[in-house]
Amino acid sequence: MSDSVTEAVGRSQDEGDRLPTVTLYVNHQERRLAVDPRTSLLDALRERLRLGGTKKGCDHGQCGACTVLVNGRRVNSCLTLAVMHEGDDVVTIEGLGDPDDLHPLQAAFVECDGFQCGYCTPGQIVSAVGMLGEVAAGWPSHATADVAAPRITLTDEEIRERMSGNLCRCAAYPNIVAAIRGVAEGGPG
Repeated sequence: MSDSVTEAVGRSQDEGDRLPTVTLYVNHQERRLAVDPRTSLLDALRERLRLGGTKKGCDHGQCGACTVLVNGRRVNSCLTLAVMHEGDDVVTIEGLGDPDDLHPLQAAFVECDGFQCGYCTPGQIVSAVGMLGEVAAGWPSHATADVAAPRITLTDEEIRERMSGNLCRCAAYPNIVAAIRGVAEGGPG
């Protein structure tokens, strides 16, 4: 199917005509989807657009495996409806880099062994990209020592607090923190 063609996979023509159409800009490509209004953004990405990097973990917003960036901000895609994102820019792990040109955080996770089973890794990396954007914008967290400081000091405690919405059942947390810290400090991880 063409990227700009309405995609009503698995439905009859009559059903597809009755469904609302939403236009999303997913990984820098316009995608128009005829979707049931109850379809989560996660299900639209995985089942309709076949972007399997965004994982369905708990389906309740508790694990962070489904984290994507919507207009540059972190979102648990299982908790939001696709139709709510008309015209929004959505970035998944597939949109950050590819095997020949990894995003710095992808490379850092490899370098620092920031994963074990790998199931949570896409959500961890996408969340870390959003989190570093929040830090650059000066947004304090619960762990920010001096909320009036002109620059946030990204301590291990600060990283752990900001990444607390992304769970890793394999407990690769020290390596995840090391990867994020390395990128934040301008290195490979």
